[in-house]
Amino acid sequence: MTRFFELQACDESSEARTGLLHTAHGAIQTPVFMPVGTQGTVKTLSPHDLSACGSQIILGNTYHLYLRPGTAVIEKAGGLQCFSSWNRPILTDSGGYQVYSLSGLRTITERGVVFRSHIDGSTHEFTPESTTDIQLSLGSDIMMVLDECPPYPSSVEYAAESANRTTAWAQRCRDHFAETGPKYGYDQHMFGIVQGSVYPELRHQSLEALLELDFPGYAIGGLSIGEPKPVLFELVETCTAMLPMAKPRYLMGMGKPEDIVEGISLGVDMFDCVLPTRNARKGQLFTWTGPINLRNAKYKGDFQPVDAECPCYACQQFSRAYIRHLFHAQEILAMRLASLHNLTFYHALVAACRASIADGNFKQWRRSFLEKYEIKQRKQHAVLT
Repeated sequence: MTRFFELQACDESSEARTGLLHTAHGAIQTPVFMPVGTQGTVKTLSPHDLSACGSQIILGNTYHLYLRPGTAVIEKAGGLQCFSSWNRPILTDSGGYQVYSLSGLRTITERGVVFRSHIDGSTHEFTPESTTDIQLSLGSDIMMVLDECPPYPSSVEYAAESANRTTAWAQRCRDHFAETGPKYGYDQHMFGIVQGSVYPELRHQSLEALLELDFPGYAIGGLSIGEPKPVLFELVETCTAMLPMAKPRYLMGMGKPEDIVEGISLGVDMFDCVLPTRNARKGQLFTWTGPINLRNAKYKGDFQPVDAECPCYACQQFSRAYIRHLFHAQEILAMRLASLHNLTFYHALVAACRASIADGNFKQWRRSFLEKYEIKQRKQHAVLT
């Protein structure tokens, strides 16, 4: 029987590693970046576009898909893959992030979370058991336990209460999943989520409790919400040092290219963020020498591709000047081309990390990448100041 996670190569100069995640809808090479398709679609892109740019797995969101179109519709279609025509792996968040982002529309109890719908104001209760059932109906290859993402800053007292609640919910999710089992006849996997805000001792306690529950994978949650970068990476290092080598590690919400490379060096396998597609829709495109804002006037007569090294459709067919024109003309094609480019870049970035780890030169590759990328960033900062 194939193991869920197969560790393949480890870097000698850091904690970076490569692996294979085996799911019912295909194997995933790690490290991997996962585009966010909150409502069952990655904005502006079709499943064909996602495959073309190198996406291996996408995310869906339990809260949003439960509200619209509803699990009954998706279940009747045969699961989210069939409903959305994306026949590769899907990971679903439990709605835990909405506990943080929709704080004005929810009430937390030990039983679960009561939301007031952002769509029509109706009231809905999410419990560990119900969010597990929803994700079973969605047919997620990887589903997350219900957790609470506390705001930054939080007091140590509140962070401890929140982390303990998340652990209790994780056990209820795991137990309910064990009792219910997969819905569509293929394996589904559940990850635990480490919480504890910015307090290392709480992260330790959260992790120790979750390890006893023996999940097939673990996510590091509650970061990238405003805490200083040094603190973020210290906490990631704290967590990865305790996590089992033989299980996948997922850092939730990490988005900047340089931060993803740093996360990989600390032993993280999986990343997601709305940043590449959200920023694309605003005209920011990522290149190997740093991000550029195509709305700027200096690109009006720039007829070179966004990035000469990029194989994406946007770079192969169009110029910076043309895509800039599309943005200023408010043409939808601008957002599609920019999103396609950004995701192609992100997937190429983690693929280059995988290759350098396998070849034993990740340290040199990382230094070279950061020098080119950060020099451009410094030049941009100098112009602005």
